[in-house]
Amino acid sequence: MTIPAQLSISSVNVNGVRAASGKGLLEWLASTEVDAVCLQETRADDAQLRTALAGALGDGWHLESAEPSAKGRNGVAILTRAAPTAVRIGFGVPEFDHCGRYIEVDLGGVHGGVTVASLYLPSGEVNTPRQEEKERFMEGFLPHLRQLAGRPAVVCGDWNIAHSENDLKNWKANRRSSGFLPHEREWMSEVLAAESGWVDVVRALHPEVAGPYTWWSYRGRAFDNDAGWRIDYQMATSTLASTASWAQVERASEHALRWSDHAPVTVGYAQAS
Repeated sequence: MTIPAQLSISSVNVNGVRAASGKGLLEWLASTEVDAVCLQETRADDAQLRTALAGALGDGWHLESAEPSAKGRNGVAILTRAAPTAVRIGFGVPEFDHCGRYIEVDLGGVHGGVTVASLYLPSGEVNTPRQEEKERFMEGFLPHLRQLAGRPAVVCGDWNIAHSENDLKNWKANRRSSGFLPHEREWMSEVLAAESGWVDVVRALHPEVAGPYTWWSYRGRAFDNDAGWRIDYQMATSTLASTASWAQVERASEHALRWSDHAPVTVGYAQAS
């Protein structure tokens, strides 16, 4: 299958879409030229989401969303320039299909044949039920990734795992923290094994460098010191990943200009030969 030309995608955890919309998200959406934007942690039901993004929808963006089942938590969405040809919520595991953590769309028109997904993987907390939830999610999600690998697809989002030591600044201090536990990193390696068919696009284009980080705590001077984590990814199937020509993390120029504790991860894909 031929990969459509000039497909660009951004992904960002907005850390509450209503707050982010008042701090710069709408202005960013008005300025970006990408074809699709994946949002995570909207913390809004469908009506609240549409109200918060009314300015962007008025500019022509199409919105598909998976609202959270618990008020004020989770929530994922995808904005596209043209209406998608299909929308699917969840990945076939009842515990997680209606909690606002996963949505995927098929793009039509010049981008026909590509599936774009927005993922918000649980953050976890060591020795708590939250970590158990995270690991159940990981176990249930891997079979879906293997099934999805058979077509051009990209799973964008907050995976809440730093895969390697290059993916967080203070890795030595976080070896026992959720998000950098050995078995979580091994799971990511399994996702990215050659036989699985998935590629970490940003890392493929920026190998052996620190970061680029995508999340910084609001506490202390983490952002100013670039003491961050790279936990937001665009994982693409190998055919699509091979066409990626550029990738960047759209880090704010200063702390005061941030509208989320995450930064958008943006990738441009070209046509396969």
